[in-house]
Amino acid sequence: MVRKVPPLKSLRAFEAAGRHLSFTRAADELFVTQAAISHQIKSLEEFLGLPLFIRRNRKLLLTDEGQNYWPKIRDMFENLATATAQLKSQVAGGPLTVSVVPTFATTWLVPRLSKFNKIYPEIEVRLKASDAVVDFMQEDVDVAIYYEKGNYPGLHSVTLLNERLTPLCSPALLEGDLPLNKPSDLKQHNLLHDFSTEDWQRWLKLAGVKGIDLSHGSVFSHSSMVLQAAIFGQGIAMGHSVLSQAEVMAGRLVQPFELMMDSELSYDIVCPRGFQDRPKIKAFIDWLIETVKLEQQ
Repeated sequence: MVRKVPPLKSLRAFEAAGRHLSFTRAADELFVTQAAISHQIKSLEEFLGLPLFIRRNRKLLLTDEGQNYWPKIRDMFENLATATAQLKSQVAGGPLTVSVVPTFATTWLVPRLSKFNKIYPEIEVRLKASDAVVDFMQEDVDVAIYYEKGNYPGLHSVTLLNERLTPLCSPALLEGDLPLNKPSDLKQHNLLHDFSTEDWQRWLKLAGVKGIDLSHGSVFSHSSMVLQAAIFGQGIAMGHSVLSQAEVMAGRLVQPFELMMDSELSYDIVCPRGFQDRPKIKAFIDWLIETVKLEQQ
């Protein structure tokens, strides 16, 4: 059954005018003109077939019918506002599952996550450390942070951070018997890397260094392990500016050469298209971006 109700705009004008007993103050509240309020009230009175206001001694008063009608309309808007706030609170709160590449999770995200928790205590962040691509249709994941080339068909994505690459090592190696005065001195050292040697190959080519066989370097499954090996003096790591920032600032790793190279990959925030405006996802994405902006100032 179709319910015949007045236009919401007319009811909103009536509620404000009845509360203030003034068309002018109602217009100011609703950011419209006094004439617009007057027009909406007239339309509502025509819909109802009876007057709602009377003017007496330059005062605006509610008629008997208006006095009976106004509290019900007020309660309707209050109930609507309460229901909306409750729904938004439910959507904005609760668990938020984030899939994130493991090394970025441990070296960058986890140390900063307490700040997000303090701002949004109603959002329960659940981190899933994984290098795998997320199937958002099948997995219980809200948002992912990838280290990729930025091609995500059908998904919403935004770049969070770009990486720069350069060799890093323990300060102890600089004081050892094998100097690191120039890039070609790397031939005398053990080079550390994960399963891919592509970054080392690109950097060595950029530095003009030839004759290094990368197949003999130490291999680790994650970048965090590569950095730890470098900290303990086991060789030279191809350092990522984002992941190694804390270790460099603490003096546990040093940069022997000035040459730095832009990575072909970036840290990207990814979620299903349209989901980026969901309150808890938007809150997390906005916080990540704002955190990066503040740290880069």
